[in-house]
Amino acid sequence: MIQAIAFYLFAVVVIASAALVITSRNPVHSVLWLILAFFNAAGLMLLVGAEFIAMLLVIVYVGAVAVLFLFVVMMLDIDFAELRAGFVRYLPFGLAIALVLLAEIIIAAGAWSNGGVQMAARVAPTPDAAVTPNIQALGILLYTRYLFIFEGAGLVLLVAMIGAIVLTLRARTGVRHQNISRQTMRRPEDAVRNTNPPVGQGVTL
Repeated sequence: MIQAIAFYLFAVVVIASAALVITSRNPVHSVLWLILAFFNAAGLMLLVGAEFIAMLLVIVYVGAVAVLFLFVVMMLDIDFAELRAGFVRYLPFGLAIALVLLAEIIIAAGAWSNGGVQMAARVAPTPDAAVTPNIQALGILLYTRYLFIFEGAGLVLLVAMIGAIVLTLRARTGVRHQNISRQTMRRPEDAVRNTNPPVGQGVTL
């Protein structure tokens, strides 16, 4: 019973937060709704017995959202004074969200301790964890059947990272830029000068 309640709770929150991600006008709010969606998706992974994927969702994706938040702040001119002014106004709403997350964590822990959700008969059964742990089963699938798709996803993430860096790179005047090729082409005798100053006198530049 608790498994079904936890499933419907997590599913509803995932769908609602995902809809709010694309409908929010404030990009900061969209990122926060995205974090909420990731946490609830991790709860769904726990219910089906995929603890490793749930851990990846929390550690990798929520951690990557912090980088996404940084890029959004760098690309957009956000008035932090205005954001701090609205902190007190949105404090009750933030506390309510925190309490909802705490309740979901408690429900997920109770549902996970009582066993996974029984999937439909037409769905392929989950491998027995005693025979093949889900980390090993996931690794076998990723590096055999889905190897090229996995490498393609890595290339897409690399292009996205380079694109974010290019978008946030601003040309500023009055700033000296480092010229790597000019530094490497410089000869040692031009960079170092040996002197033998007399005792009691300093070095003349």
